[in-house]
Amino acid sequence: MRGKLYGIGVGPGDPSLLTLQAKKRLEEVDYVFIPVKKIGEDSKAFGIVKQVVDIPKEKVIPVIFAMKRDRKEQEKGWELATKQIAAYLEQGKSGALITLGDVSIYSTAFYVCDRLKKAGYDTEMVAGIPSFCAGASLAGISLAEGKESLMVIPSLKGIEQIKQVLPFFDNLVIMKASRFISEIETLLEEQEEAMTAYVMSQVGMEGEYIGPLDSKREYEYLTTVVIKKESNDTKEQ
Repeated sequence: MRGKLYGIGVGPGDPSLLTLQAKKRLEEVDYVFIPVKKIGEDSKAFGIVKQVVDIPKEKVIPVIFAMKRDRKEQEKGWELATKQIAAYLEQGKSGALITLGDVSIYSTAFYVCDRLKKAGYDTEMVAGIPSFCAGASLAGISLAEGKESLMVIPSLKGIEQIKQVLPFFDNLVIMKASRFISEIETLLEEQEEAMTAYVMSQVGMEGEYIGPLDSKREYEYLTTVVIKKESNDTKEQ
């Protein structure tokens, strides 16, 4: 009988935000698969987990996820990771593939879970707290209220995509935005409608910054920008 794989979101960084369900599954499974770019590299996701879950070394299996921009290279990596994990499931062993934030939001782990599911393996996704939700709480802001709209995009397509969607949404979440901070700042200065931007960098991790957008600062890769149209704050609820 084949084993089951759990895709587990471990939250943004603060180990206290790991859900009880995630902790339970991590304690139950035979193996914990941790995503790394290369063998021997530390995993941020596992760094969160090991602070609150006691996992023996023999249960920890590194899985290489080469972060390539080329789609074909990405798919090769996902296929190799899928085959590696499937080999354990074929032995009847259960496993957990961990990922930062939530499995359903721009998560590389999802591609592996989806491939295994389509191949007939039993899989289950365990929700985690996304970084922009945790960051919004720390910033003391709402992501959407009443009839307001909310758009979540990655920054991979650059400032042009941000320009295209900004006029149509009340609130905009831009993930992995560190490379475009200056361009976003310039874009907001050009807008006739008043808007406020909040930066949420390294949420729950060392070097955390929650505050106004400032292009003079240096930001880590895990940086999110939330843009809110100021008129939203004065709307009657």
